[in-house]
Amino acid sequence: MIREHVLAIAQREFETVFRTRLLVLLSVGFVGLVAGVAWLDPPPAYLALSFDLLTPLETLVPVLAFAFGYRSLLGDRERGELARLRTYPVDYRLYVLGVYVGRAVALLGVVLVGLAVAALVVPLTGTESLTAVATFGTADSPTLFLRFVVLTAAFALVALALALLVSAAVRSTWNGLALATGAVLALVVGIDGALVGAITATLPAPDLTASLLAFSPTSAYRGLAFAFVFAPGGVTVPGGPPTVISSLALCGWFLGALVLAGALVRR
Repeated sequence: MIREHVLAIAQREFETVFRTRLLVLLSVGFVGLVAGVAWLDPPPAYLALSFDLLTPLETLVPVLAFAFGYRSLLGDRERGELARLRTYPVDYRLYVLGVYVGRAVALLGVVLVGLAVAALVVPLTGTESLTAVATFGTADSPTLFLRFVVLTAAFALVALALALLVSAAVRSTWNGLALATGAVLALVVGIDGALVGAITATLPAPDLTASLLAFSPTSAYRGLAFAFVFAPGGVTVPGGPPTVISSLALCGWFLGALVLAGALVRR
């Protein structure tokens, strides 16, 4: 019964995403931008492709995730769905989970399509991996790009969880839009900037500096990409946050956002 409730809500949310013209247009735009980055200047290898896509995705993924999620719970509140939900013995956590699962499946579909289209540039341009190795002194493998895809998908899931938290916290469309915009800016540059400012002011030890930066979702994503994609490929990467701390930080943002969203929906 619990599974049926969650899946029913998830299916409704999935269908809602692709019935919303603006979200469809944004999805097409995301795929087009990611593919454009790859195809306008075709990289010689999967490793180079991952490097080219990292910085744009740090911005594009949160924007798309918040577009998918910032009205999910707010829309139900405005339509009176949450008020009706209070008359049924339904666990709010299951409701939030169902909404999240439906939106997450749609979001991951768009992100994966965009990365798949971008990945086609390497075999279709006829660039040989050996040429890339000889030119850049790095090893290349589709496995490295697959790791990059997995990390990007995880980053998208964290961003969507934060979008649901925003949706649960606001009470009007305009407030939701304003808070979502601020949250995206914070996710992309604000948290990193605040941490850098705090680090500059206190001048902690280098190891502590790297660990503090891991608490930003974007820095955690970037650090994991450096550790699991670029460093194994032979690329010299700057010292970043420990992978364990980065992984725990992403998990913390993910779980914390969903738990808080469930608590706010019950209010």
